[in-house]
Amino acid sequence: MKAGTKAQKPRAFFGRRKGHALRTGQASLIDSLLPGLSIDLTQPATGDLCSLFSVPIKKIRLEVGFGGGEHLLNEAKSNPEIGHIGCDPYLNGMAKLLAAIRTTDIKNIRLHPGDALEILDWLPEKTLDRVDILYPDPWPKRRHWKRRFISEERVKRIARVLSPGGEARFATDIASYAEWALARFTRSAFFSWTAEQADDWRKPWCDFPGTRYETKAIRQGRRPIYLRFQRL
Repeated sequence: MKAGTKAQKPRAFFGRRKGHALRTGQASLIDSLLPGLSIDLTQPATGDLCSLFSVPIKKIRLEVGFGGGEHLLNEAKSNPEIGHIGCDPYLNGMAKLLAAIRTTDIKNIRLHPGDALEILDWLPEKTLDRVDILYPDPWPKRRHWKRRFISEERVKRIARVLSPGGEARFATDIASYAEWALARFTRSAFFSWTAEQADDWRKPWCDFPGTRYETKAIRQGRRPIYLRFQRL
């Protein structure tokens, strides 16, 4: 830290870190498999982030809040040449994903079991091909809007790590949150909204496998909205 500068106060974290008690096998995966897949943020990022992976990698993507991990796992399987970083502090979802990684022996996933802002700040500039933010907590009460992941300041942090031409993808089943995110991305000088007609945000992206939460939302009568923003 430079002389005369103040250490940043850690932000309050409002998401869940743990739900029901982990089963013995799940706890074992947290202790045995997660340390080898976790990115060490106490060390500076290397010039070549592809070296984080044990297989040849051409591009890197980040998923913020992967939930049960089904989308992250599908993306990693479908794109073996792309490195995928998954970030989620929720241990129950992390344990579920770890079990799937162990079963499939997939090699192009690395993890951060903590706040997404920590890894966004750790990553070098212009290193990611895409950032996925899928069904984040909408914090629907007005007094809680400040807790939403999307804000003007965080859009800047996402823009910093995306390569020109890269994408930020946002999906939600809450219309007011879609409007909130759309306003903050379109006000940014770093992004352009890719939609050209209504179906571009009403229909899922052509390569989108969906998520467990999305299936539940549709079943309960909520209509998902899909937004894509390109880094200028």
